[in-house]
Amino acid sequence: MNAGNEDDIVMALMESQFTLSCPIPISDYPNVLLAHGGGGKLTNQLIAKMFLPAFNNPALEAQHDGAVFNLAQVRLAFSTDSYVIHPLFFPGGDIGSMAVHGTVNDLAMCGARPLYLSAGYIIEEGLPMETLWRIVQSMQQAAQHAGVQIVTGDTKVVDRGKADGVFINTAGIGILQHDRRIAPQEVRPGDVLLVNGDIGRHGIAIMAVREGLAFESAIESDSAPVAGLVLQLLDAEIDVHCMRDLTRGGLASALNEIAGAANVGIGIEERLVPVREDVQAACEILGFDPMYVACEGRFCAFVAPQDAERALAILRAHPLGMDAAIIGAVNADNPGVVTTRSRIGASRIVDMISGEQLPRIC
Repeated sequence: MNAGNEDDIVMALMESQFTLSCPIPISDYPNVLLAHGGGGKLTNQLIAKMFLPAFNNPALEAQHDGAVFNLAQVRLAFSTDSYVIHPLFFPGGDIGSMAVHGTVNDLAMCGARPLYLSAGYIIEEGLPMETLWRIVQSMQQAAQHAGVQIVTGDTKVVDRGKADGVFINTAGIGILQHDRRIAPQEVRPGDVLLVNGDIGRHGIAIMAVREGLAFESAIESDSAPVAGLVLQLLDAEIDVHCMRDLTRGGLASALNEIAGAANVGIGIEERLVPVREDVQAACEILGFDPMYVACEGRFCAFVAPQDAERALAILRAHPLGMDAAIIGAVNADNPGVVTTRSRIGASRIVDMISGEQLPRIC
């Protein structure tokens, strides 16, 4: 074998081992779309084909709202989220309070008691100091109400036109004071599905402000920290198998994600899903389906059937669960599929939304 052939073989081996290709075909999506951040099919494709393979580890494989791990014989939950909402202020909240609520709620969905948050600000040059101060004050008040402390952070300033006012990232740590595993993979046939209140209000509140729409009654965001309510369920020893907050992509996307991760079917009753009349009317005018509209203070819970009624009573006794409802159950008939029975008795598949119904609502 001559030297030239050896060089060719070495080069071929190196190329076969080290040449990387994008896992999402460039011909399909050569550029990132708004829909890649909308919580629907493209978001899940991005996560499944790019991020999960690149960062693969057991904590990430759970595909939950946060990572749960042991540290010095203590079970902790860790989560992070970024907030790019437009406008910065909306009925029922603002980017500051929502940045606290969102991360607190992610930790609660893991079954953790939230303790500490970080706050990272990316601020656009020219943002009025008064606006920034309002946001900071709102974050402080939201943290105090949620029972957490903001203990570290970071500040960056970018050129005019590069951040739309301000973007905020929060990360949080919470402690699990029980030994239960609350995760999508724990959902099983027979589990009962509950929600803690009406859906779709946050997305419609944002849309109304953004587009200058006026409805007969004011529609306010449901943004709120739900950790206290979740901890009541856990303290009552409700057999909770999984929880998920209904943010990007709404109830429909959350249920599809869980059905896929648990390899089960989920059936819901449309007439049992709580939707306020004004939100339903706004959705009909705008051509939206409330099932896909984001919430910021709502979650779904999968509980063992023997605990369903007791869980419902606990939810309804709390201010953030007064409109709670049992809306469906888990089955083994159609793994990975979510179905709903309409008010007239017809069944249809509730698929994950493929595009972006409401961009930048969180």
